[in-house]
Amino acid sequence: MNTYARFPVTLVKGQGSTVWDDAGNAYLDFISGIAVNTLGHGHPAMVAALADQAATMLHCSNLFHIPKQQQLAEKLVSLSGLGSAFFCNSGAEANEAAIKLARKFFYDQNSSRRTIITATQSFHGRLLSTLTATGQDKVKIGFDPLPPGFVHVPLNDIEALKQAVTSQTAAILLEPLQGEGGVNVAEATYLQAVRQLCDEHGILLMLDEVQTGIGRTGSMFAFEQAGITPDILTLAKGLGGGVPIGAMLASDEVAASFGPGTHGSTFGGNPLSCSAALAVLDVIASESLLDNVKARGEQLWQGLHELKQRFPVIQDVRGQGLLVGAGLSIEAGPVVTAARGEGLMILLAGPKVLRFLPALNVSEEEVNEALALLASVMEGFA
Repeated sequence: MNTYARFPVTLVKGQGSTVWDDAGNAYLDFISGIAVNTLGHGHPAMVAALADQAATMLHCSNLFHIPKQQQLAEKLVSLSGLGSAFFCNSGAEANEAAIKLARKFFYDQNSSRRTIITATQSFHGRLLSTLTATGQDKVKIGFDPLPPGFVHVPLNDIEALKQAVTSQTAAILLEPLQGEGGVNVAEATYLQAVRQLCDEHGILLMLDEVQTGIGRTGSMFAFEQAGITPDILTLAKGLGGGVPIGAMLASDEVAASFGPGTHGSTFGGNPLSCSAALAVLDVIASESLLDNVKARGEQLWQGLHELKQRFPVIQDVRGQGLLVGAGLSIEAGPVVTAARGEGLMILLAGPKVLRFLPALNVSEEEVNEALALLASVMEGFA
């Protein structure tokens, strides 16, 4: 179905941070499948993990214990400081699970709390519940009636958030860094104030780290940089390095509200996807990729600031780690098209924002190449 505004390119192969189309043209990939290809393309550890698992068992029903799923849950719980994990197939599904868990938690307490507060310009997925949670009207057109129980307030406005809290508020759902909404960073002081507000009112703090989690911002999870821990955390995209997987983590107290029959997923946490995720986590550790994200993120940040001085149409640079945005004074679409013509794949994050999402193992040379290509492109928009 015609659900995607596709670029006029057919990609057929990838290796590292380079992809090739069916005409043999090479491109430097600073999209990474929209923050999915954590290790780039064709990483030998990923190839080996998938081949080995495919030869052993692709799928096993969740009616049975799955060793790789248990190993992955243990790793994620240890890394996050939370208590338990539920596995699904995507970020939207992970956020759906979080919303269900929050409401079930208060149901179990004989409380009428059901309302979820989210931020304007947020993006939480395209299921009916998650697009309603999303703070962008454009994704909701044509899908009414939408489910009730969602309220939106501006990001980084703690007073607006306080005013939105009522006796019916169950949870606050935020992205530490809004990717789709414009690469908007939730300030550390704001997230700390939100955590305090939740504690004061008995509200659950749910963080959507579908795009920011698994090292993208320079720490395993973006919430670490604010010095807080959520009650519920959602992950997907980079967790599987290209293989579909989503995860919803929660504290033991909250997770206890999910029991047999309350939620499920046929494919969630299957052996293949969990093997991929374990390989991603292993390589992040063995190749010190968090350090690389910080170094390459700083390099990209500095390079974009230098381009800002040369090309006034670049108005600001924002983001964290290797999730970086450049706000423009002009429409960004033609810049993305021109960059692709020069061999650089980048994305939009709104009509006037360029988004850069290279693999976490991108090299210093590749970042320099991307900046040089972008400089050449910007000459045409000066």
